[in-house]
Amino acid sequence: MFRGGLILAALVAYLALWAPRRLVEHRFAGRMFDISDAPHAPVGIVFGAGLLRDGRPTTILYDRVAAAAQLYSDGKVDRLLMSGHETAAGYSEPQAMRILAESLGVPAEAIQTDGLGTRTFTTCERALSTFGIGRALLITQNYHLPRALVICAGLGMDAVGVSADLRPYNPRAIRYWETREIPATLVALVEITIAGLR
Repeated sequence: MFRGGLILAALVAYLALWAPRRLVEHRFAGRMFDISDAPHAPVGIVFGAGLLRDGRPTTILYDRVAAAAQLYSDGKVDRLLMSGHETAAGYSEPQAMRILAESLGVPAEAIQTDGLGTRTFTTCERALSTFGIGRALLITQNYHLPRALVICAGLGMDAVGVSADLRPYNPRAIRYWETREIPATLVALVEITIAGLR
């Protein structure tokens, strides 16, 4: 009896976490595009994803910036917002993203940076409130797009997502990222609900 109760409680807890993620994926599936079929928007928002020890972007961050540079080259965005974590000790995702974007042909004047975009929610909130971005392409990997889209939509931004999956990724890493998105999506829904009550 006790064991059955534990199993039932674990199942309910799992569904409580899993269901919001699946609902968000379903809700925003039609607002996710490949680079080639992405619509035009004034701004492309690029989310930080960590740096290597030598200060270069990680593989997934490289692909996000490369996708953004391609969108700019194709005329699908007019400018880019590079948002990520920055510290006084010299760690700066936005600066590394800017350097990479410029090396890929994006002019410096078309790039803005935000060193306070420490989380997806903060990036979206600041894009709207600090940078005045009301319509944008969100540029990140498929595993991250549903959460980024629901946050921006919940905050009042007209956004669509563009996949930055430019190569096959390590299957173990993908499983980790996708698993992490399950609780992260639930947290995001709580945060946008709280933001809406302010």
